[in-house]
Amino acid sequence: MISQGSWHDNWAGLHVAVLGLGKSGFSVADTLCELGAEVTVFAQSANAQFSELLEVIGAKLVLSDSVESLKSLTQIDFAVVSPGFPPSHPTIQWLSQSGIPMLTDIDLAWRLRDKTDRVAKWLTITGTNGKTTTTELVTHMLQTAGYRAISCGNIGNPILDAVRDPEGFDYLVVEISSFQLHYSGEFNPAASAFLNLAPDHIDWHGSEQAYFAAKAKVYQGTELAIVYNAADAKTLEAAEAADVVEGCRAVAFTTGMPSVSMVGYVEEYLVDRAFISDRYAAALEIAEESDLEAIGVLSEHLRANVAAATALARALDVEPAVIKQAIASFELSPHRIQKVLQHDGVLFIDDSKATNAHAANASLSSFDSIVWIVGGLLKGVDPTPLLLEHGSKLKAAVVIGADTHELEGLFANLLPNLPLKVISGESVMEQAVGFALGFAGPGDTVLLAPAAASMDQFQDYADRGNQFQAEVRRQVIQ
Repeated sequence: MISQGSWHDNWAGLHVAVLGLGKSGFSVADTLCELGAEVTVFAQSANAQFSELLEVIGAKLVLSDSVESLKSLTQIDFAVVSPGFPPSHPTIQWLSQSGIPMLTDIDLAWRLRDKTDRVAKWLTITGTNGKTTTTELVTHMLQTAGYRAISCGNIGNPILDAVRDPEGFDYLVVEISSFQLHYSGEFNPAASAFLNLAPDHIDWHGSEQAYFAAKAKVYQGTELAIVYNAADAKTLEAAEAADVVEGCRAVAFTTGMPSVSMVGYVEEYLVDRAFISDRYAAALEIAEESDLEAIGVLSEHLRANVAAATALARALDVEPAVIKQAIASFELSPHRIQKVLQHDGVLFIDDSKATNAHAANASLSSFDSIVWIVGGLLKGVDPTPLLLEHGSKLKAAVVIGADTHELEGLFANLLPNLPLKVISGESVMEQAVGFALGFAGPGDTVLLAPAAASMDQFQDYADRGNQFQAEVRRQVIQ
């Protein structure tokens, strides 16, 4: 492993291979060039802006990620790996066999966190679903409390950009994916959360156990509190096995009645039974569900995310009144069980962020009579349980995706009498919304909750959601 562990160490002259050139890959290259390292970026493709910027900062770009291209370097002191490279990738296997240290941008950020005198404390958050909402909400709570805090990491804001901010931060609230955790080394957050676990990214990790093992690393080295889901046995299993700093507490969140050392709900009140002195006999009121309703649809998913965020904030001694104020003023990011509009008794909901079955389950559980727009890249996950659990509340289904055969077959076998339309090809969202409108009537919800990734037909989940919203407004309001 490399010896450099501080911004103020000597990084000049180190030869670094950076694998991947997205936002995080460029931030890695930019940071290392600023530190004086010799940087070569390897990527199958690169947009023109990043290519030009690499030339400006003094990094080299190789438009290949093959083993042979890396072997062309006479020296590699360490590599920084992006999530686009699974463990099975030949280049990753070669780096491992060659004994070349591999870091992520998260590892690099931990080493470089002391760039300014204002060294931020970290909160780390992972889970199959709810990461982004929880991350953003915790950040908002801290900002409302007067701290300088920022959401970063897998959320889309590169963590190294936050580390290099000249003013520094009090807190970095870091969303970490299972991909990043798989490769990550040691870091020591002030508090951490593992929100939930459901089958996802099996194609990347190779097995459900490997996926769980990666997620569980989020707790490592935590100082104050590790937060787990009382309704998810795997998060408890990870908490019980976690190697944390002595004195670190384990705190659960729940959407039900909280026991001791939990944050949860008593009737319509969000309460704390973890961070109060008389937690064995009392509960501290934090907020009312009417405060949560200001955020969006009051789903179990939202209630869970708010409870988890509250547990993290309370671990940092944020006052209840501040948390209540932050909840009531929080704005949910788009495409997360987002109400688009309601017209002639039909509700239109955009949950394009539901890129796996677990997330789609939260949406489907929130409504009673549903026209479901579903499909895309299933990532090796079986959607059968969704159809079995929610089939009785489906009025119709519209299947989208470049490859619709698996879902079409499941609907035919499990729900043979359900009205179904299968769409693949051009103008997919225009057609999907059109057919959904034909199925829907007063009291129904047209729900985009694809339970699948989007890149087969869209740029990303945001593009998919934006197209859905545009078509709903065009076809409903015209």
